[in-house]
Amino acid sequence: MNPIYNFKGQVALVTGASAGIGFSTAKAFAEAGASVVLADINEVALKTATEKLSSAGHQVIGVTCDVSDEAQAAAMVERAIAAFGRLDMAFNNAGIAGPSGEITDETADAFDKVTAINLRGVWASMKHELKQMRVQGSGAIVNCSSLGGLVGQSGRAAYHATKHGVIGLTKSAALEYAPRGILINAVCPGVIDTPMFAALVEKTPDAMKEVVRDQPIGRLGRPDEIAAAVLWLCSPAASFVIGAALPVDGGFTAH
Repeated sequence: MNPIYNFKGQVALVTGASAGIGFSTAKAFAEAGASVVLADINEVALKTATEKLSSAGHQVIGVTCDVSDEAQAAAMVERAIAAFGRLDMAFNNAGIAGPSGEITDETADAFDKVTAINLRGVWASMKHELKQMRVQGSGAIVNCSSLGGLVGQSGRAAYHATKHGVIGLTKSAALEYAPRGILINAVCPGVIDTPMFAALVEKTPDAMKEVVRDQPIGRLGRPDEIAAAVLWLCSPAASFVIGAALPVDGGFTAH
């Protein structure tokens, strides 16, 4: 049973919010009483996700945004302020898996694309979220790293490099802004049952068995389990947690 949080009167922003972990987190924020800004590059999926929460009676808006474009990231935050007047919580979740393969076969364009979204996108989003939170003198930001930010993996160098980078950004920004009343942390999801993961393994049916076998808990994670960790990091219960990279991975990085 997840704890019950009361975020009434507060505003949350979630990037990559149209599906998977992002949508589950946006939904959890909304169910806890927050007004929520859902941001995503996929306009059609974003509209569906936003309408789903709106029809359930929640105060939400959708903002189409490519986080790798700093101007769009800035506009995303401006839309949030225009709609709701403030920004209390942000979950910078947008990311892509990128191609798999040996580093010697990877193109510079492929590397740059993964970096632009997974690392620069977090930097750009956080930069403009912090501009508003700095004025308020309060706020909580959670950046989505990965178990890939804590360990390496053959064939996944670019992705893991970006997720390690997210943790470095998080720790540095956390030290800058903790004295100003803003808490910044990262969450490191393990293998979660999302559309992104399904796309990774659909061409290799045996991969699912291998992945489950490697999980100490014996199953994949659920998006709502990551959402629960994000909400905790944004709640008063985590008021003394600063610059953490929290593994939520079923024990994967413990062995």
